[in-house]
Formats: sequence, structure tokens, C-alpha cells
Amino acid sequence: MPEITTEAIALLTYLLPGFLVAWLFYAFTSHAKPSQSERVIQALLFTLLVSALVALERIIFQFLGQWHSIRPWDKDAELIASVATALLLGLFVAHLTNRDTLHALLRRFNLSQRSASPNEWCTVFGPRRQFVVVHLKDDRRLYGWPTVWPSDPEEGHIFITAASWVHGDAPLELSEAEGVLLDVKDIGHVEFVRNPEESR
Repeated sequence: MPEITTEAIALLTYLLPGFLVAWLFYAFTSHAKPSQSERVIQALLFTLLVSALVALERIIFQFLGQWHSIRPWDKDAELIASVATALLLGLFVAHLTNRDTLHALLRRFNLSQRSASPNEWCTVFGPRRQFVVVHLKDDRRLYGWPTVWPSDPEEGHIFITAASWVHGDAPLELSEAEGVLLDVKDIGHVEFVRNPEESR
């Protein structure tokens, strides 16, 4: 096993806040992890942002230290500030992404037409709270409430509660089932049922 050089350790230590931000982002959003090289680039960008915020924090704390000082700003204080900033930044970026806040603002000013979701599947399922009719590839139809769905439309399962199989115009209730777990590979398409109050 090759030895890790001091320069490699120093580089990893420098990039750790960026990796922490990226880890939190992918842990709390539906986005799939990119390739290793893209993750390193993201870590570099997040590290740059964390370093800029820590430099700003240092200026603020040194200014406030004229009246009340907690401790001197040394390497330990900078490490604590970097970790705390990375944690807060990662949670903040994940929150903005999950709420589609930044992209909604960009769409409002016609700067972008994209959403923060990783694909159309999440873009449609995320904000909607309504019943659906799932059309399976074998021509069966299931009516119900989508409780859980995967972030990838090509793999995973969707969990439908308050489910009933649709035969013609009359739905047949599932008497004792709490819900139905469907493999997304068996789904042809999903129909979102309009709320009767919305059509008035």
C-alpha cells in the first residue's frame, strides 16, 4: 500500500470542508452522487465558498473582539469555524434545493427554466399532493395516494396508499391492504387526478 504524502494530507485537510458540504447535500437531497472527479471539483468549489465565509467570520469576530473577546483566532478556532460553516452551508444548500427556492427565483426573472430537482419525475411528484392513477404495463390501473417514490424513475419502488384497482369506471377497493408497493419498471405512465375543488 503506497504511503500518503504530507502534501496529500494537507490537500485532503484543505478539501474536507468542501467534501462535508457535498456529503450533506447528497445525503439530504434526491440528487445522485456524481463521478469521483466531479465530486472533487464540487469539493473545491464548496471549499472556496467555505474559506470565503470563514474569512468573513474572522473579520466579524475580530471586530467584535474589540468589545468582548471569547478566545484568540488561531488554527483551532479556524478549524472549528470551518467545520461549523461547512455543516451550516451543506444544510442550507440542501434546504434551498429541496424547496426549489433559488431556481424558483431564477424562473421568476426568466434567467432559467430548470428546477432544482434532479429529473422531471421528482419535479412533478415533489410539490404535488394529490391522488394518482398508476397505469401498469399489463393494462391494470391502480388509484391511490403516492406516499413514497424513488428519485430515479428507472429503478426503485413507489408506495401507493388508500389504493384501489380500477376496473372500467368503478374502482374496486382493496379491503385489508394498507398500500401497494409497485416496481417503477412495471409502470407505463402516471395520471395525476385533479382535485374536484380545483376544477370549480
